[in-house]
Amino acid sequence: MPIIVNLDVMMAKRKISLNELSERVDLTLSNLSILKTGKAKAIRFSTLEAICKALDCQPGDILEHVNDEKVTTDS
Repeated sequence: MPIIVNLDVMMAKRKISLNELSERVDLTLSNLSILKTGKAKAIRFSTLEAICKALDCQPGDILEHVNDEKVTTDS
């Protein structure tokens, strides 16, 4: 997948737990965990906005695009 989710990196920078973020953005732990591990197939803009507000960051801090070639050669 050419979209990398760096949610765990931002959470570590902000020193916030999955439980606390879940409460702040009103998202279940399981759904937030799916997003954090990069297993999510989609994200709503409203969810992305809530996460960005809670972590005081930009969407680009959480989501990163990499070329398919880089993913296959680096893996």
